[in-house]
Amino acid sequence: MKRVAIVHDWLVNYGGAERVVEELLKIYPEADIFTLVYDEKKMGKIFPKDKVHSSFLQKWPLSTKLYTKFLSFMPKAFESFDLSNYKLVICSSSCCAKGVITPPLVPHVAYIHTPMRYAWDKYFEYKNRSGKLTQFFMEKWMSKIRLWDYVSSQRVDTLIANSNYISRRIKKYWNRDSQVIYPPVNIKDLQPNGKPHEDFFVVFSRFVPYKRIDLAIQACGNLKKNLVVIGSGSQKKELKKLASKYKDVKITFTGRIRDDEVRDYLQRCRALIFCAEEDFGIIPVEAQACGRPVIAFGKGGVLETVINGKTGTFFAHATPDSVERAIHRFEELEAQGAFDSTFIANHAKEFSRERFAREIKEAIDNTIIKLDEETSAKR
Repeated sequence: MKRVAIVHDWLVNYGGAERVVEELLKIYPEADIFTLVYDEKKMGKIFPKDKVHSSFLQKWPLSTKLYTKFLSFMPKAFESFDLSNYKLVICSSSCCAKGVITPPLVPHVAYIHTPMRYAWDKYFEYKNRSGKLTQFFMEKWMSKIRLWDYVSSQRVDTLIANSNYISRRIKKYWNRDSQVIYPPVNIKDLQPNGKPHEDFFVVFSRFVPYKRIDLAIQACGNLKKNLVVIGSGSQKKELKKLASKYKDVKITFTGRIRDDEVRDYLQRCRALIFCAEEDFGIIPVEAQACGRPVIAFGKGGVLETVINGKTGTFFAHATPDSVERAIHRFEELEAQGAFDSTFIANHAKEFSRERFAREIKEAIDNTIIKLDEETSAKR
């Protein structure tokens, strides 16, 4: 019998959720990985092909590009994995991965990045910005997906949320309690540079609508504050066009750059501007690890990682005016010496990889012990 199976939604890009899988593999290096679809070209160096078992959807044309269109088939895909020969199953899930079927006596632990947004609280937001064909299928299938999502959540022995914000959503939609363990952040490679900050703000993000990079551009443009925009994505042309309207301020687009270049910008900036409502938000922690404060939208996981007035400040509304007011408030605090880079960097250490490994291993061990005790009591 094999020891450990790690189940993840899909392996097509490297992001925060994939960092969790990477850390789980360090804890359980003998583990096999099960996933919906797998892009070996992008992910093969991190997750070797011989460790990965993909679903039947892998054989479908353009599966690694169109996988999000296959939502109605995902429950069947994950339930088709035969995990009967494993002693422990760990899921990393923001969609359907937690829905795998495990034997009654096999511990099943699920690390939840979020209950699927497009099925629950973000349903109308996703629907309203989708085309008519997608809207048709959302109306047709989503009630069944919600039912399956709830039912499959009841099969998990231990649910772990990546923030208190997500723990609340788990309780709301699945009526399950969950333990909170924050995701791993690579603090070790990030630290203050010991030099005074320079006169620019930073945005570091994928260029997609919900990240609301436009708010940072408009606020900095209106206030004539220099801004460096790191990243790329589907909104690239749109955001560059928006920035071009502000002739009297320097708004620089770097594109995708190396990790050491990102670190250099984070170390030198006045602050990171973070406009998205995220489940956790790794980038604000990375900025703090570099000793720099964060100006953030005051919703979601960032409320758990940024200390208002000490490691950053918040804006209340997703509008340029609200961001501008937050920048003014930041500058007042900055002038008062409120942001100490050493304090900020030390705060970020609370979210280290080592802390994650220790807490996740303890949670899994406790699940195994509890299941063993329950089994023994029934004999």
